[in-house]
Amino acid sequence: MYVVVQHTFLNPSDAFSRGEKLIKNEEAPHGTTGLQFYPARDGSGATCLWESNSVADVQSYVDDTLGDSSRNLCYEVDAANAFARQPLGIAERPTLVTQ
Repeated sequence: MYVVVQHTFLNPSDAFSRGEKLIKNEEAPHGTTGLQFYPARDGSGATCLWESNSVADVQSYVDDTLGDSSRNLCYEVDAANAFARQPLGIAERPTLVTQ
């Protein structure tokens, strides 16, 4: 299953420092892998996409790793109604239309 995590950083510098472990999938529960990381430009939070066997695995891993530096809302993606553009990634940028 896919799991989204919405982080609200209470201490951004600590969250980013501790979050290196998440980015590297260090000590992640079996079957749990971070796929994408979208930080807010102002450092106030981030949204991440994970693949995992359960929401609880992601929630406990993220909460334990980030501790009091972040509040983390985790939920299962409704895969039947979700979509993504190809190719998915930060390199894909919308074409700006100027008049």
